[in-house]
Amino acid sequence: MTAQLLQVENLQVAFSTRHGTVTALHGIDIALAAGETLGVVGESGSGKSVTSLAVMRLLDRAGKITGGRVLFEGRDITHAGHADLRRLRGSALSMIFQNPRAALNPIRTVEQQIVDVLAAHGRLSRANARAQALDLLRAVLIRDPEARLGAYPHELSGGMCQRVMIAMAIACEPVLLIADEPTTGLDVTTQQTVMELLARIKAERGMAMILITHDLGLAARWCDRIAVMESGRVVEQGETVALFEAPAHPYTRRLVAASPTRRSTLADLAPPGLARDAAPVVTVPREHGPGTPPLLELVNVVKSFGGPTRAVDDVSFKIPQGGALGLVGESGSGKSTLSRLICRLIDPDDGDIVFDGESIARVPAREFHQSPRRRDIQIVFQDPNDSLNPRHTAFDSIAYPLRRLEGLRDGAALQTRVREAAARAGLPMDLLQRFPHQLSGGQKARVGIARAVAPRPRLLVLDEPTAALDVSVQAVILQLLDRLRREDGIGLLFVSHDLNVVRMLCDDLVVLQAGRVVEAGRSQQVFQRPQADYTRTLLEAVPYFDPQRTELLKTA
Repeated sequence: MTAQLLQVENLQVAFSTRHGTVTALHGIDIALAAGETLGVVGESGSGKSVTSLAVMRLLDRAGKITGGRVLFEGRDITHAGHADLRRLRGSALSMIFQNPRAALNPIRTVEQQIVDVLAAHGRLSRANARAQALDLLRAVLIRDPEARLGAYPHELSGGMCQRVMIAMAIACEPVLLIADEPTTGLDVTTQQTVMELLARIKAERGMAMILITHDLGLAARWCDRIAVMESGRVVEQGETVALFEAPAHPYTRRLVAASPTRRSTLADLAPPGLARDAAPVVTVPREHGPGTPPLLELVNVVKSFGGPTRAVDDVSFKIPQGGALGLVGESGSGKSTLSRLICRLIDPDDGDIVFDGESIARVPAREFHQSPRRRDIQIVFQDPNDSLNPRHTAFDSIAYPLRRLEGLRDGAALQTRVREAAARAGLPMDLLQRFPHQLSGGQKARVGIARAVAPRPRLLVLDEPTAALDVSVQAVILQLLDRLRREDGIGLLFVSHDLNVVRMLCDDLVVLQAGRVVEAGRSQQVFQRPQADYTRTLLEAVPYFDPQRTELLKTA
């Protein structure tokens, strides 16, 4: 029998809280051979990250291993001392954390942070510190590495921050790399590049890897074996193709059913029971007369930020009343700038933005908040953790635009409108008095949607609203948005890097590259017969799996 690099045996972890002890892991058993890639999948709260932190012995003070053991290269490290762990971490065991921008030190340059890692393990010669850091940046394929050495994290894109984190993780040539959601929030081409980079480095250095992800398509594409976690337990594990073709556990079957394939429709996702916490959506009728103009029209819109390169370069498109348009492209393509222009948070340099037949580009952004059109255009932000006030209950967050835009004060009218918006967003009424930290990711997403629909807008701008959500929660939110559009006539501008989601939700598609429209048309037509090379590149980068076919470890 081949010796295992890592063995986790009956691992149990508990956390001390103000309400008593909470058990997070209920006896985890997993093993990893040298050079193997193990995918650990499951929804938020399943115990994926806790397992990785326990293996790395990085649990916070409230967390404690209460049973079982962790064997690394045959050695029990479950209760290893600080000095031993310090030698192991980085040099033998290394980890890429979920949010690289948050994990990097904001007040130290890239060079300083890489040097810190090398110095901690005696791998550094001060005479050639810069050369070593440069070699690592080149290894992770960062463009213009000399210029990036002096940069701070806030000056780098998400993809670059991820590469810096990878460079730090491989600096001391570990034999096991744990990657915790390494591609969350990245566009599909950057995601593919990061995963190809990890696979190349893993092969070149003979590393083993644990890939923690909620994206089953990503796990199917890159992992040799899969372990499925639910509520602190491994409910199923096995070879990737066999597990996804014939999942044995009901939970695995639910995850597979909620994951989009190339042929999925919204109706195919989220079997009944996954939406068990959603309240019924209440329809609020809206009058739209016959022969009305497009809800939104952009005409040759231009925006730059002082440099020679235009962030938005001569962009034109239309959204009909009640229509849904997907806006896709890589990071830096201009998607977020266009969203801010449409919401009138910034002013265009040229061109026109016409809403329901009326130019709104002529009203300066600093004055638009006083315009009666302000309530007609609302935005749902990418990360509800950042966009929800931690000191406001869900009720107050939803009530905020009603108080500000409509002058409603506390009373029966405000209560009615907030509860109506919560119902339309599928948010149970008993959650209205909770604060953001007391809500799940899906519940916070619903609060963000409820806040946006509370003023009864006619256009919702959705900036990556499902990027960090579990597949089952994503499915429920997508179905909710589709119902709001079809029942209430709300138009949707859906900004996303997830092309599978855009294909299912949106009638029309606009593909942006470097601020310009490179392709536009009906979604199904663009997906089936893309005309632009760039569009084909995006589509080819989408990871997917098809439970009915054995050729599942390939991209679309």
